[in-house]
Amino acid sequence: MTTTDYVIAAVLVLLVVPQIRGTRLTLRNLILPVVLVAAAAAYYLKSVPTQGHDVLLDVVCVAVGALLGIGCGLATRFVRDSGGFLVAKAGFVAAVLWIVGMASRTGFEYAATHSGAHAIADFSRSNSITGSDAWTAALLLMALAQVIARLVTVRLRGRVHDARPAALARA
Repeated sequence: MTTTDYVIAAVLVLLVVPQIRGTRLTLRNLILPVVLVAAAAAYYLKSVPTQGHDVLLDVVCVAVGALLGIGCGLATRFVRDSGGFLVAKAGFVAAVLWIVGMASRTGFEYAATHSGAHAIADFSRSNSITGSDAWTAALLLMALAQVIARLVTVRLRGRVHDARPAALARA
């Protein structure tokens, strides 16, 4: 892993900090995480292989990412700030799920370039995964699925919370 790889991984993991502190449901907070993951994808993604079981690997990684994202979104609570704006605050479980998703991909990349390379190559051969480009695509799709699933879940829950009568919102 290069220094750039570590910096990108750290930025993606640190996206949890504003989630914990709480963020208003603004357009900026909707777009920024998607832009950061898309930028990482543009940096790393050279192709999306579709031979062997590469598509199955993509589907499994997207499903895992989506489940982590939905879990993050469901473990987020809503409060109103002093101006009456709805603020989403990730709880402990949401933060852990976010970090697990981001750190697992970084850990996989570290293993693939260090002591785990042989085991990953053996697994890839025996499961008809065509190589590192397939893994890169699958893991980036997993990250994108996690980010989008969390954003959609939080936004949908925020709309429901925002639509509740004020007396129920305070309860």
